[in-house]
Amino acid sequence: MFNKIILVGNLTRDIELKYAQGGSAIANTAIATSRKFTVNGEKKEETCFVDITFFGRSGEVANQYLRKGSKILVEGRLKFDQWVDQASGQKRSKHSVIVETMQMLDSRGEVSSASGSNNYDSGSSDNYSVGYDAPAPKAYTPPPSYNKPAPVRMPENNLPEIDINEDEIPF
Repeated sequence: MFNKIILVGNLTRDIELKYAQGGSAIANTAIATSRKFTVNGEKKEETCFVDITFFGRSGEVANQYLRKGSKILVEGRLKFDQWVDQASGQKRSKHSVIVETMQMLDSRGEVSSASGSNNYDSGSSDNYSVGYDAPAPKAYTPPPSYNKPAPVRMPENNLPEIDINEDEIPF
């Protein structure tokens, strides 16, 4: 089966960083993404709030560079959580996203703590681990140069014709 989701939006709260007993980082936050549309000539907007979780080094990087309001693109997989509410005893559920890659979209001047490269892939081979009582991890230093791969040109006959109203773009 294929489970992939891509979201672009703003963080709704600062990142909450914890460490598992094995030392790997777990960072939780949420993202808000919106869609603008028109119904019967009336402009409307709907906003979707989704919890997101980073694991490992990407969680530490996200915690260091991102804050509430930061614009970010995340790619990951959708996860369905179920639990029984302690207070009411009712079954509860929600969807969340496990982040596999992220791209920070704020310009360098907009977020005072952000610097360097705006891309991070949690699929790296970093075996970085920190225990509960270990000192804080060292600051993330992006690679000296990051060259984005050249875009791949699609053959002319495979390009779809898309008519998009700018009001429908969520960012």
